[in-house]
Amino acid sequence: MVGEVRQAARTSPQIGRAAGPDGALRVEGVELALPKGGAPLLRVDLRVQPGERVLVTGPSGSGKSTLFRALAGIWPFGRGRIGLPVGADAMHLPQRPYMPIGSLRAAVTYPAAPEAFEGEAVRAALDAVGMSAFAERLDEEDHWAQRLSGGEQQRVAFARALLHRPGWLFLDEATSACDPATEARLYGLLAERLPGTTVVSIGHRASLSAHHDRTVTVGVDGDGVGQLVGC
Repeated sequence: MVGEVRQAARTSPQIGRAAGPDGALRVEGVELALPKGGAPLLRVDLRVQPGERVLVTGPSGSGKSTLFRALAGIWPFGRGRIGLPVGADAMHLPQRPYMPIGSLRAAVTYPAAPEAFEGEAVRAALDAVGMSAFAERLDEEDHWAQRLSGGEQQRVAFARALLHRPGWLFLDEATSACDPATEARLYGLLAERLPGTTVVSIGHRASLSAHHDRTVTVGVDGDGVGQLVGC
């Protein structure tokens, strides 16, 4: 399977990526396609300014998560151009965050090494996201993907963001397993503690719009191809 994907990436048209000079994210004339056959999935024209908070909504299966993969450089299939901010420090929080087997400290500090942050900073991040009960278990080793609930794993991912303080944060249904009150708390933390971070979220709950400056919606044409336009 991996070999097939690599071969498809070599033989199919690919999305161009370049550094943008003005600090904005520019997705220009991008058509995301499926690996085999190149059938179009989603057409995108989008500009996100530094410090902006943008919510992307639309039907399930319309290509929103694939757009995030393209922004991360792990989905080359299609055509068009993505202009990335020069020196952008980006973090992606998926719906099911990666949980390494090992200490809880390592799970919270990922992708950095466990010793990259002081213990007090890690405990404070867990406390902020409502996981103070785990703050004294940092050196406990376990298979945390099995030990923690989906909502707890998503809160750990937000704790990572608070620690790393990325310039750009992409959230793909990153609070889908949380109740509305917890979701509001987590997004409130981003506004309070990461005020300069650019946030781009994928989500379906109407309540998410209150935590973003604007909302762009994927529409689907008669051929089943998604269309996202957001200046």
